[in-house]
Amino acid sequence: MIKVKIVRLNQKAILPVYATAHAAGMDVSACLDAPVTVPSSASALIPTGFAIELPEGYEAQLRPRSGLALRHCISLPNSPATIDADYRGEVGVILINHGREPFTVSHGDRIAQMVVAKVDHVVFEEVESLSETARGEGGFGHTGVQAKAECL
Repeated sequence: MIKVKIVRLNQKAILPVYATAHAAGMDVSACLDAPVTVPSSASALIPTGFAIELPEGYEAQLRPRSGLALRHCISLPNSPATIDADYRGEVGVILINHGREPFTVSHGDRIAQMVVAKVDHVVFEEVESLSETARGEGGFGHTGVQAKAECL
């Protein structure tokens, strides 16, 4: 188990918590003095009221909550949002409203999930060419959207 230091910047802040024993992400809640309404096709930065200190070699990812996406078309435009180990400011969640109706966020609403993950730094090796694969340069939907017959 990894220990992460956390500071409550606002006494009303609700600290992240795993909702179930096997949840991958912790629920992150809004810390607001007054409700914030996100109009259709707009975004808003929602404060959480806390800051974290991740160990070196780790990041925190903020991800959308599936229920908000399904029921209200609310997501995170920079998903997954990355919180670096050397960031010490308040964790904020950028919400975007893809729905037709305004969406109101109130204090304590669970607005995102946070997953802490190990990060390995890489060193790029510049070469003249890359090895060939069966896929090659195919990308961006090159396999189509229909299931293959053996999957049906």
